[in-house]
Amino acid sequence: MNKRKVTLAAAAAGVLTGAAGLGLLAMPAGAGQPPSLPDVSAESLVEQVLTSKPGAFGGTVEVDNKLGLPAISEIPQLADGKHSARIWTDGNGKLRLALPNGQSEQTIVDDGTTTWSWNSQDNEVTKSEHKADEKAEKPETGQKAIDPATAAKEIVGLTKEFSDISVDGTARVANRAAYELVLTPKASEKTLIREVRIAVDSELKMPLRVAVLTNGTSEPAGTVGFSQIDVGPQDPKLFEFTPPATAKVTTPEAKEQRQQGKPEVGIEQALHGKDPQIFGTGWDTVVGAKIPGEAMAQVPAEAQGLVDRFTKQVSGSWGSGKLFNTKVATILIADDGRVVAGAVPEQVLFDTIGQVK
Repeated sequence: MNKRKVTLAAAAAGVLTGAAGLGLLAMPAGAGQPPSLPDVSAESLVEQVLTSKPGAFGGTVEVDNKLGLPAISEIPQLADGKHSARIWTDGNGKLRLALPNGQSEQTIVDDGTTTWSWNSQDNEVTKSEHKADEKAEKPETGQKAIDPATAAKEIVGLTKEFSDISVDGTARVANRAAYELVLTPKASEKTLIREVRIAVDSELKMPLRVAVLTNGTSEPAGTVGFSQIDVGPQDPKLFEFTPPATAKVTTPEAKEQRQQGKPEVGIEQALHGKDPQIFGTGWDTVVGAKIPGEAMAQVPAEAQGLVDRFTKQVSGSWGSGKLFNTKVATILIADDGRVVAGAVPEQVLFDTIGQVK
């Protein structure tokens, strides 16, 4: 099973699963006078996106969402409205993220051997030690959520063969000159996405901004991109972390066990399970799964109320359930625990869910 292919559809389910990907990407409004740059081919830019290995940098990423999403405590940048975050990397795998959330902040630090996640609101630290055979090929959810370079590489790798690709002029992002690479789903693709625009730095060759425009709207669904970037070595102390003396330190497994019963956790586990079911290819890929009956039965009333608030009741020859819509993703949860999700219209899910086993 191609895990990256699974990610495309699973990322579209970003609201309830807690995954981030296509769900928060869109084109910022005017970013200054477009620079004058030498011509470059679309193929060359695609190669740059796929092979770019950004060096050390620190920067501020700004997000402005208009997706109709509820707030997710661990990824506040997905919620509607304007958000900002800070990111630092040493260019060799060490990373620091600062994700403000109202009066609190989530800090994620990867020091090369251990990933630390500290939520200042509940003063809890999650400690995840890297396994010996584990590579940093799968970024933390928070990094996916705010890092245009990471998101661009994943999207281009998954969709380029199903897209018409072109270069549409230039742009200025974070006061840097960039080319605008555009991926438009082929006419045969059944998707909510009209096009993806990626601003690629003309000098650094790394994506500075990713944009997703949806069908039937003239306004972008949201924005994500660097507003400021400082290229070069960063303070090594940024990639060190010592838990506060009063903080509770736990493991991802322990935290996951405490969260059992929450609907978003059950859906995430189903969609990222050992054998997720994949239907279709390209932009209209749908990921399907079956939530265990015991997980469905243990959903707390408070959590069920949240699900009911953001979904509508639907039914068909496949049965009945709840449908969640955003501008860039659709999720269908059948009453019997079957789930399908993708960056597709709801009819595609109605036609697919009957195949979930």
